[in-house]
This record gives sequence, structure tokens and C-alpha cells, in this order.
Amino acid sequence: MFDQMTKTTKTIALTLGAAATALSLAAAPQANAGVLGCKASGSKQEVGAVLGGLLGAVAGNQIAGKGDRGAGTAIGAVVGAGAGSAIGCGMQRDDAAKAVGGVYKEGGVRYATNVRAAPLVETKGKYVARSTLNLRAAASPRGAKVGAVASGETFQALGRTGDGKWILVGQDGVGVGYVSSAYVYRA
Repeated sequence: MFDQMTKTTKTIALTLGAAATALSLAAAPQANAGVLGCKASGSKQEVGAVLGGLLGAVAGNQIAGKGDRGAGTAIGAVVGAGAGSAIGCGMQRDDAAKAVGGVYKEGGVRYATNVRAAPLVETKGKYVARSTLNLRAAASPRGAKVGAVASGETFQALGRTGDGKWILVGQDGVGVGYVSSAYVYRA
């Protein structure tokens, strides 16, 4: 009887520990690569990691043999958190694509369907507009105007054209248009 209570207590403690691990993964900053390294904004990835971790912990506990329930719980929590995180990130990417009217990928960069792809040099980071700028569908002053970046507004850069004249503005990891690099500075 005492041995069974000890095993049950250990199993509960390990389950709670695995759940706490999943919760801490979900609370980690988005900048971390790995489980929470989704480039699209939103909270679906974190929710997926927590729910996956909890469900994985329960499944791992049930699948493991009598002597291995703690290890099964912990492994199930980690695997579940990873799977839930990946599913949630996919949902966030789908939301980002819908927000800009669809997405296509070229040269490793995701573009809104109304934006023309251009050969880019990788330029990651935040920039600030010195004045209100036209957001163009192509890296050219003749490109159709698809929006604007307000003076003083900080934006995500996904790349710079080879000649350095244009910067691809990103929204949730999707290129939504180009601005002239002459009127921006690094944040």
C-alpha cells in the first residue's frame, strides 16, 4: 500500500514537472529559436505548446510501463510541446498569409501576392522611417503604391535589394512592400 502511494506521488510530481516545463517553454521569449521560434506573431504557438505538453505528458504516462511512468511522462510532455508548438506556428503563418491576401515564396522569402519578388541581400532587424514613405509593390519608384509607412514608424526589414536602394518591409515574416532605403535608419 505504501509503495503504491509513493509511486502515485512520484507520477503526479513528474506529471506536474512536465506540465511546468511545457508552460515555461510557452512563456519563453519569441526570440528563442526552437520550440518557440515562430516568425509569425500571435499566441497560437504558445497555446499549442502548453496543450501539446499536457496531452503528451498524459499519453506518455499511460503508454509507459509501470516502472517507467515518470520517464514516459517527461518524454511525452517534451514531444507533445514540440508538436503543439509546430501546429500552432503553422496556424499563425496561415493567419499572416490571410491578413495580406495570400503569400508565395521565392528565394527563401515569403511575399504577399501583390508584391513582386526581387533578388535580396539578407537584412534582418528593425528600421525607422525618417518621413512618411510610400510602400511599393516593386523595388522601383514606378512600383504600384500598396500602402505607406508613417514617419517615425518602426518596421521589420526582411531584406535589401542588391543595389541597396530598397528595403523589403515585413509583416509577420511576409514581405508586404518596398520602401526607399534613403529615408530610413536602423532602430
